[in-house]
This record gives sequence, C-alpha cells and structure tokens, in this order.
Amino acid sequence: MSDRIRIDNIRNIGIMAHIDAGKTTVTERILYYTGKTYKMGEVHDGAAVMDWMPDEQERGITITSAVTTCQWKGREIQLIDTPGHVDFTIEVERSLRVLDGAIGVFCAVGGVEPQSETVWRQADKYRVPKIAFVNKMDRIGADFFRAVEMIEGRLHANPLVVQLPIGSEETFAGVIDLIRLRAIYWDDDSLGQTFVESELAPELAEMAAPYREKLLEKLADYDDQIMEAFLAEAPIESDVLTAAIRRATIGLKLVPVLCGSALRNKGIQPLLDAIVDYLPSPADIPPIHGVHPQTGESVACPPKDSAPLAALIFKVAMMEGRRLSFVRVYSGTLGVKDEVYCPSRNVKERLSRLLKMHANKRDRVEKVGAGSIVGVMGLKAGSTGDTLCRADHPVLLENIEVYEPVISLAVEPRTHADQEKMDQVLEKLLAEDPTLRVRQDPDTGQTILSGMGELHLEIVVNRMEREFSTRVNVGKPQVVYRETVARPAEAAAVFDKEVSGQRHYGQVRLRLSPLNRGEGIRFANQAPPEQIPAEYLAAVEKGVRESFETGPLMGYPMVDVQAVVVGGEFREGQGSELAFAVAAAQACNQAMAAAAPFLLDPIMAVEVFVPEALIGEVIGDLNARGGKIEAIEHRTGAQIIRAEVPLAKMFGYSTDLRSATQGRGTFTMQFSRFDRV
Repeated sequence: MSDRIRIDNIRNIGIMAHIDAGKTTVTERILYYTGKTYKMGEVHDGAAVMDWMPDEQERGITITSAVTTCQWKGREIQLIDTPGHVDFTIEVERSLRVLDGAIGVFCAVGGVEPQSETVWRQADKYRVPKIAFVNKMDRIGADFFRAVEMIEGRLHANPLVVQLPIGSEETFAGVIDLIRLRAIYWDDDSLGQTFVESELAPELAEMAAPYREKLLEKLADYDDQIMEAFLAEAPIESDVLTAAIRRATIGLKLVPVLCGSALRNKGIQPLLDAIVDYLPSPADIPPIHGVHPQTGESVACPPKDSAPLAALIFKVAMMEGRRLSFVRVYSGTLGVKDEVYCPSRNVKERLSRLLKMHANKRDRVEKVGAGSIVGVMGLKAGSTGDTLCRADHPVLLENIEVYEPVISLAVEPRTHADQEKMDQVLEKLLAEDPTLRVRQDPDTGQTILSGMGELHLEIVVNRMEREFSTRVNVGKPQVVYRETVARPAEAAAVFDKEVSGQRHYGQVRLRLSPLNRGEGIRFANQAPPEQIPAEYLAAVEKGVRESFETGPLMGYPMVDVQAVVVGGEFREGQGSELAFAVAAAQACNQAMAAAAPFLLDPIMAVEVFVPEALIGEVIGDLNARGGKIEAIEHRTGAQIIRAEVPLAKMFGYSTDLRSATQGRGTFTMQFSRFDRV
C-alpha cells in the first residue's frame, strides 16, 4: 500500500514551449517556491539553475533538457525543462516520451508560435495530458483571450479557462480563480513568496460570472456529475470541480489554462497547485506496453514496485568525462549493484551508482521504484532508446524516434594532438545526441558533421573546444540533400563468381518507380519462388536498401522510391545470399541511373516577425531566395510572414534580416519536408 501511495504522489512533468516564451524562468520560480533553491536564477543574467552549460548561460537559451526534483504539498514533482529552439527538438521528443504530463508555456503577446505547435504535436503523439500557462501577462501587447483562441485554433486543443487575469500589461496585478471564485494578489516585496486571497470585488465578480458559466458548461459535456448539478442549478463544491477537471485532463479531453508573469513572480503557486491537482501520477495513466524480444508477445509494465523491471534510457550525457544515462523506471525497482539486461544489444551490465538529478548536481540514492526518473552510472553499452530489464523477464519498450539531419559541415583537427582526440570526442557526442551524424568524405578525407541546424552544429563545435579541449577548423555549412527518381525504370544484373572455391550465382530483375513526397522507401516482391526462393528475399531487400543509401547523382540517400522485384534466376547448388544481395544492388544502381534521378532540397517553414512599415522589403527578399509566401498575419505592432524557403538559400539570413529591418525583425525556421525546388 505504501508503494501505491508513493507512486500516487509522483508527478513526472515537462515544461515545453517556443523559444523565449519563458520556460526556464517558470522553472526557476517553481524551484524557488518549492524550496529547492534559495535564490532565483535569471536567464538574462546567465544564472539560471537549469541552464547550467556555458553555452546556455551565454546565449540565454536552453540547449539540453535538465532534470530536477522538488516537493509541493506532499507531492514529489520530477521536472524536465526542455529547449525551445527547433535545432534541439530531439531533447523535447525524448523527454515527452518518458513524461506523464506537460505544461505548455505560451507568451501572452506571441501566443502560439511555430515551435509551440511542434512540441504540442509531439506531446499529442505520446498522448501526454497537458495544462497551458499563458506567461508574460505584464508585457505590452499581452492578450490572454487571443492566446486562448490560438490554443484552440492552431493546436486543435480544447482549452478550459480556469483563471482570468486581473488587468494586463503594466496593470497586471493578479488572477481570478474561477474554481473557488477568489482573487489572488502577489506581494512584490517578497519576490512573490507571499500572496493574498480575497473575495471577488463586485466588478471582478461581474467579469468572472460569464467565464465561470462557460467553465461549468464545458465540464458538463464531459462529466455526468457536473451535468446533473449544472442542470439542477445546484451549487458545486470546488473539490468536485477539481476532481472533474482532473479526470477530463487525464482523459485528454480538456486543457486547463492558467496565466501569470513568471518574471514578475505572479501566478506560479497556482500553477504548482494545478500540476498536483490536474496532471496524472504514473498510476493514473494506462500501463506502458512492450514486447517480448523472443516471442513478440505484448508485455504490460504496470507502475508497481513488485512488478518485473522495465526502464527506458531516454538520454545519455557526458558528465565530467563519465557516461551518465538518464532512465525512467516504468515498473519494478532499480538498485545500486543490480545486474540489468539490455535486450536490444543482448548484454548484461551492473549499475555502479544511482543519482537523483538537480540540473548538473546530483545526490546518490541506493534504490528507486516505479515512476522514478534517475541518473545511472556504470552502463557502457546502453544508449538513447534502449530498454533495461531483468534477464529472466525480458521486455523491449518502443524506441525513441530520431530525426534526420538537414545540414552538415566539415571539421578537421588543427594539430596532430587534436587529431588523436577528435575521434574519441565525436564518439562521446554521438552517444549523447542521436540527431548528430559523423561520416568520412571518401573524396576529400574530411570528417563531415551533420545536424539539425546551424546553431546545433555551432554548439557541437563549441563543446568540442570547451569541454574536451579539442580544437578544430570548420568549413562552411552545407545542405544535406536527398535524391529521388522522376520516372519508372527496369534493370537486371547477374552475379556469377567463384569465391573461396565456391560458385555463387544469382540474377535479379527489378523495377523502380517514383512515390509521392514523404512516402519514403518501399520494397515489394513479385518474382515467382522458382526464380528467387523465399530464403533469399531478405538478402535481395538488403542489397536494394544499401544501394538506396547512395544516390547516383551526388551520393545523397534516395527517398520516395518503390523497388519491386519482378524476376530473376536461381541455380541449384550455386544460389547464395551474397550473390542475390550483390545482384540486387547492381540492378538497383542501374535502374536508378536510368530513372531520371534528381535532387530534393530540404524545404524550411519560416516565420518572419517584421514591423509593418518594412514588410515589402522582407517579402521581396524571401521571393529572391526562392521562397513561397504562404500567409501574412497582422499582430499588434508587427506583421508575421509565413513562407516556405529552400534551406540552401537561408544561410546568413539572420544578418540580412537585421540589416533590412534596422535590427527589429526576427525569424524562426524549422524543417518542413524534402521537395524539388
């Protein structure tokens, strides 16, 4: 029973948002008011606790998701602060994969911005219950109700307004709690530590009445108990309302919306109450399911300490030169010196330390149970997305989706000493970051780094120099293209050779045809079994897929192509996997060259915020870059241009935009798709 109580009191939550919406400031206030820190860290001073990397402190942005644990009203909140910049989307993806609830932070001026949409979709994909916090209510142009409309319109969410702001911009003073019909005001002198609750003044009561009515109406649609009381016009106790909102939030039917100003220390304590009241514990959501690695049967992993161990490594980091794995325990327990099994790598390993994390600080613990998020030392083989379990109860949890890089640059060591270190350093960075790729260019011998954007690669190079004292020269960023075909083509190839005294023979005939954009690679077989026996089909597919990794034009990977095996020849006693794999690869290469191959550019979705008077110049510049203007939206004091532009034309755009708008224009950019320009 005590395990059940402990698990019921856990809240595993993440804070997610567009860059500069105030996630880290909200997190810093949460740490301060829960007593985890005794001094508020400010992002603009480079002193935020959760932004502990030197690059984060200098740039005032979050680069790596940081984990911490704090207490509020007897509940243990395990909190992950995620980055807002699109280049670090993988940090958000892998954090949401292991969280039970999330807080979407929105700027009251900007509303729902592009990266907010991306992270919200990621949370929807993992069915994570959410609450929304409209931050920066003190800023000029703050509009709470427009932000709520955008949450509904752009995110296709169902917002439930549970608080109203009292004033806005410089007159923002506090909030109205629509559940208990109380006004809450914060004391500026105590850094928001003390606040006063009072009855609603007549003008506030008049303002709150229609919104309270809307809240009850919306809740009545999802809760029979509220429906009965609402129709009977009976008074509804606040704890009954809270329980109903909790059920609807966990059931992904509603998103409670709160407001405040984290920088001005207003609205954080009610947000903490909302985390406790509305977001689920590990026991409130359906148990995660994995598969048995040998039989493929579904295996449930209930959130109980008594169940067999099932845990997921969601992040690997290098701390002081040692490998630290961040692990979410779904079921069972994990203890120091325990032997764990990693089914995807078929290895057993022994844990040396378990650590409760607080950003880059940590406390040792001996044992943790279901629902915990901890740092683990001692794992040599496990990487992001690997499952940890017991060898006698193997289970494989769903892996974490990884994004393909769109930009690359060449790096070369400055000295011989740097050469020796560079390969080891890159190996460590690859273990940390699944979106980073490293390859050797066969023509130039250079090491090519590929990543999610210019900032991503800049941070990687900075870390090589700062953390690992490895100095490198860097080439200009290059676009990572894809290749595809314009028309169908057919080709056949034969492999007929003697290898180690054994004759190997195989013939494969296949047809390639183009697919629609975004459909990827498909493989199908139509060859009769007497021409290609079933046991060689896997080798044929392997040969085809390997040849698709290098396109005929410039060696970029092929996409949006279907390969269909239409025939071949098999000779008894001479057929082999080697022969069919090589024949398939050769036939595929010939067909690709004959199918009118062409390049696909990475196309970026770009949003540019510009003053109204300068919009013409910015649109002209985007058109000159081959951009396609999708929409223009008016906002207070600014226009937002939405466009699609080839990535190759966007290098150096931030400098050009600043000079064209006297430093007043800003833009965001994220990968949309590969397409022909």
